Amino acid sequence: MKKLVAVLMALFMLTASAAMAETALEEIQARGTLTIAMEGAWQPWTYHDESGTLTGFDVEVGALIAEGLGVTPEYMETAWDGILAGVDSGRFDIACNGVGYTEKRAESYNFSTPYVYTEMVLVVRADNEDIKSLDDLKGKKTANSPNSTYAMRSEAAGAEVVYVDTLGETMEMLQQGRVEATLNAKDSVDAYLAEHPEAQIKVVLSVAGEPVAIPMQKGERTETLMEEINRILEEARQNGKLAELSNKYFGRDLTKEE
Repeated sequence: MKKLVAVLMALFMLTASAAMAETALEEIQARGTLTIAMEGAWQPWTYHDESGTLTGFDVEVGALIAEGLGVTPEYMETAWDGILAGVDSGRFDIACNGVGYTEKRAESYNFSTPYVYTEMVLVVRADNEDIKSLDDLKGKKTANSPNSTYAMRSEAAGAEVVYVDTLGETMEMLQQGRVEATLNAKDSVDAYLAEHPEAQIKVVLSVAGEPVAIPMQKGERTETLMEEINRILEEARQNGKLAELSNKYFGRDLTKEE
């Protein structure tokens, strides 16, 4: 009985200290865990390997950040359209899922400094000869995750975006002719083609230098957390760990802006 009371008291003290924390960083460190939102279905960023284990570049980046904060990572898998909403509501501390930094998003979230720079590609069906540039997307249908950077870029180009949850759905719709194009990360498209070499798709345009960063709730409460994450990312950049992870999952170093 005494042992049970001691355990309950310890849990109460831990919960109370987290609740009394003034900043997000204090709360995370009092709790002992960092909740990290990700899809778990976007190779090579966050995905499940053949054994079903969650893995990927951003899974390891999340672990790196948690280790630097002295806490345990807690990965929370959710559909893309729930990731930023969950960060906004406080359900998740941060998101690690290849989140593109944009000035528009920075109005709603605090962001870390960019830790990699991706290459965006415009993908069409193999027999499509009409779409060769972003301007050609006007009036066309594209497939993308809701509220993603690529969906926003497609809409800005005048396309009608059909919302999907996964890259696999996107490629299926594209090959079936239900949409005419998609904007996506080059490395994710490369990973898809490696697994589906028979896919009847082609890349017609590449745009390099798209910054990827870590979003968290907007406001003063997360500023010290943002500063600590920036410190951890910069240390990983300087000691070569980020480049090592980039080469492991992407086959090249994406940590430098080209």
